[in-house]
Amino acid sequence: MLFYLKPANRSMQLSVFVLVLFCLCLSVYGNNKHDGSIKHDDPMLNTETPNYKEYCVIGAGPGGLQIAYFLENAGRDYIVFEKGYGAGTFYLKYPIHRLLISINKRNTGKTNKEFNFRHDWNSLVSHDESLQMTKYSKDFFPPADVLVQYLNDYATKLNLKVQYNSTMHDILKRKDGLFQMWDQHNNAYTCKYVIMATGIATPNKPEFPGSELVDGYEDLPIDLDEYEGQSVLIIGRGNAGHETAQHIMGSTNVVHMIARTATKLAWATHYVGDLRAVNNGLLDTYQLKSLDGLFEAKIEDLNITRSSLDGRLYLVPDVDVSPGGSIVSEADNDATREGYDRIIRCVGFQFDNSVFHSSLNVERGVGTRKKYPKISFLYEALDVKKLYFAGTNTHSLDWRKSAGGFIHGYRYTVRTLHRIMEWKHHGVQWPAVKFSNPLDLMTHMFKRINEASDIYQMFSVLCEVIIFDENNFSSTYLEAYPCALISRLEKVSGHPVPDSIMVTSLEYGKNFSGAGKDPFKSGRAAYGASVSHRSNFLHPVLYYYKEKYNDTAFISKHRQWVLPVPDRVHHILEEFTTKFDAHKTHTLQTRRFMEESLGVDLRNFFADQCFALSLVSSSLPAGCKDRNESSTLTVATDPLTAQLDRSFDIFTQPLVQTRLL
Repeated sequence: MLFYLKPANRSMQLSVFVLVLFCLCLSVYGNNKHDGSIKHDDPMLNTETPNYKEYCVIGAGPGGLQIAYFLENAGRDYIVFEKGYGAGTFYLKYPIHRLLISINKRNTGKTNKEFNFRHDWNSLVSHDESLQMTKYSKDFFPPADVLVQYLNDYATKLNLKVQYNSTMHDILKRKDGLFQMWDQHNNAYTCKYVIMATGIATPNKPEFPGSELVDGYEDLPIDLDEYEGQSVLIIGRGNAGHETAQHIMGSTNVVHMIARTATKLAWATHYVGDLRAVNNGLLDTYQLKSLDGLFEAKIEDLNITRSSLDGRLYLVPDVDVSPGGSIVSEADNDATREGYDRIIRCVGFQFDNSVFHSSLNVERGVGTRKKYPKISFLYEALDVKKLYFAGTNTHSLDWRKSAGGFIHGYRYTVRTLHRIMEWKHHGVQWPAVKFSNPLDLMTHMFKRINEASDIYQMFSVLCEVIIFDENNFSSTYLEAYPCALISRLEKVSGHPVPDSIMVTSLEYGKNFSGAGKDPFKSGRAAYGASVSHRSNFLHPVLYYYKEKYNDTAFISKHRQWVLPVPDRVHHILEEFTTKFDAHKTHTLQTRRFMEESLGVDLRNFFADQCFALSLVSSSLPAGCKDRNESSTLTVATDPLTAQLDRSFDIFTQPLVQTRLL
């Protein structure tokens, strides 16, 4: 477009030129500004680093705050972005009926903090003992609002760097390897590493004919008058579904529940994500003939319609909803034939990957794990390096195996992620305890077995790893190391593995847990050391490997085994109080296992016994040596030898080389 003005009107010509230039600039800005999708020139090629942080954490829920705590303590450059106005805003709404099902056991009869943490399922790890949920509520199942208060206190008292009211979107990875993202005000941020701690917070909404007629769990009214005299069908039989049934069953005519598979009880499967006793009241009213009931059907095959005659909701025929879920022929006794006043969807949540730009390929899991992002055992996205996950969104790694989807579990998997990143990005080795004497090692091992909360809650997922030297005497002890990464021990932990290793894992019996199992049957417990390998309840299992196994051995192991077949294995006899301190049953049997594995005498001796041994043996057992590998005899007999004639020094030396059996 050309403008022609007479020279006489120079001022007007200049004004028009400025106006046109301004409009052109505005047009260019409008075409290139970031308004929620990438419209400006390829941001992948950006080299500027606005608002740079080494670590960007997305989400200030429990997982985000926990990783922030570890980053803060390590002195790392980080920031946490939270879209809400405070920490833990998910719990401002969920669970809908406001009661947590994570236990808050305030009294254990013990003063050991680590042991007590085994039974505190809501607190995060920190050095501040005032930041424990047991000090916030006396309820065994605390209200959700108390957890929100706790999380905000945690962020404030520990001075965590959280930026609230920041909704991040279009996270992408640039060609230079840095991540870039924008908030809702189009402020740009760059970082070297991204940690997604957004949880599994998006309601799962399966589509089927009539799904628009269904009320979602996320929108349920909690006023019981809303359900007075109604017949209700609940789709889904997890804790959310049963929590809803428990809440409304005193006001309804009937409550029916549909799910794809039979109900799984947490006490039978030992998986805390299955139906908990606190929510299973409807099982009583079902089996004790009080109108309520359970059905099995494929949710995607449902077909719901509203009758124009009575306004009630009906399931269209040809959907098998008979108890047991087997295929049935047409019949007129369908239990759903009278219809429902309300149908409620309670089928859980899924990970929201809409926060990523389309150029960032973050895949979901498959099958039963499709609600989680697909990640490696390093908690890193499979197809996007330096993109990590923390919190409940990592539960795909231990789904239905351990507690990684819940605070009392992922507070430790988050710590595991941090330790992995510390070595990988900063050269800080995995924390370890060094032992020069196997006796001291065994003492520490039993202390951990009886007190540690991390391996107790993340059983079969986090292991204790002992790395021995070439002589099977000195050792390096790694606490709460991921069992799945033992084949890559040097690469992940930074510790060399010169020879054999021993691994301790807490496990249930192989055939004890599962849907339909009876955990209360007679003879369920093993009572003697000779049958400790038949232990069913949670108990320690020791694996000894003459040399570290490789990835292939781990991948090809039996699916029920935590680790590949070892050279030696020992089950410490179960004890339902999880106290493994009986001398004959626990300690002595374990000592003998370690002696046979290491070829070392691990008996304890008095000083006079060590003196006698020194007269007949050229080498002393471990029980006669202190932590510095010097002889206990030296310390114990110094006053005595000082009184002896120096000419008799020869008699303090071994006379013959023999081994005392």
